[in-house]
Amino acid sequence: QVRLQESGGGLVQAGGSLRLSCVVSGINFKLYDMAWYRQSPGSQRELIATISGSGNTNYSDSVQGRATISRDNVMWRVYLQLDSLKAEDSAVYFCNAVTSSRLPRFGWGRGTQVTVAS
Repeated sequence: QVRLQESGGGLVQAGGSLRLSCVVSGINFKLYDMAWYRQSPGSQRELIATISGSGNTNYSDSVQGRATISRDNVMWRVYLQLDSLKAEDSAVYFCNAVTSSRLPRFGWGRGTQVTVAS
């Protein structure tokens, strides 16, 4: 059974930074492209960053230049460093594996809440 456990969220002042972590179990982690999504109240879940098994990354325009996605293929973790946080970054953040079309592969974990105080 695939399990996704996100952590690292919290309350931070605008301009601050957070590092989110996602522990993955139940799959051969290094074979999968991974991604971070976020969802704020009343909005659809948004794909914001992806990383291939070999480490190639892509970012949405909303976080480009402020986010860094990385992965640890030994510890089966994927990370998201968020810098220069803005109020509009407030959301619940989720990780998932993604297909070549960048669609989520598995069910969702609980996510981790990020709240940015302006």
